[in-house]
Amino acid sequence: MKEERYFYVPDASHQNELPKEEAQHALRVLRMQAGDEMFLMDGCGTFYQAEISAASTKHCLYNIRQTLSQKKTWNGRIHLAIAPTKMMDRMEWMTEKCTEIGFDELTFLRCQFSERTTIRTDRIEKIVVGAVKQSRKAWKPIVNELTKFSDFIHTPREGRKFIAHCYDEIDRADLFQTLQQTPQEEDVTILIGPEGDFSIEEVREAISQGYESITLGSSRLRTETAGLMAVAMAQLSKRNV
Repeated sequence: MKEERYFYVPDASHQNELPKEEAQHALRVLRMQAGDEMFLMDGCGTFYQAEISAASTKHCLYNIRQTLSQKKTWNGRIHLAIAPTKMMDRMEWMTEKCTEIGFDELTFLRCQFSERTTIRTDRIEKIVVGAVKQSRKAWKPIVNELTKFSDFIHTPREGRKFIAHCYDEIDRADLFQTLQQTPQEEDVTILIGPEGDFSIEEVREAISQGYESITLGSSRLRTETAGLMAVAMAQLSKRNV
């Protein structure tokens, strides 16, 4: 059976040429030629069965043969907001795995105890696109710029909002149990702090803005593990069986 090749093409139905990087991969790496079949994904819920109509050194033109609308495999929206670690490769790994599992939006937070205050969203975008193609997700997660914690929590958001932390003096509910009691179609936003945790003032400020205090379990997790765990819990509670 011939392997199906997937390419990310935003606005695929209104184009007839692969983006530059996708064209290079198709022509130079995969050695595809005119007449070869491929599948396009627009990141907004649709796949397209297409055929290469013309191929040159730098350009790859296509004709769409069939439009394939996809059904989302989970309900509601899952938004992870997380403080990036000093070693960015750990955040990149987490982003890749969260995309493979399935979520809708990623925001990086600048917090009081943050070790990193800058990120390259262009690099994160490339990792997301690669993971979307590998896992064949019909929806590409939105990647936002680094945002101040206070600005983020004061922005109105739909659905339930949670902040994970390790302060024993503040009551915490179990995230997974709480999500299981939440309507599947309700949006979910989950905040994960830096390695030194959020400051207790940040936790209290978030709670004052409607965020619910939660724990991810009895283990003390690294930031990237906590982010992955939060997305996995949300995905399990919202998946379409």
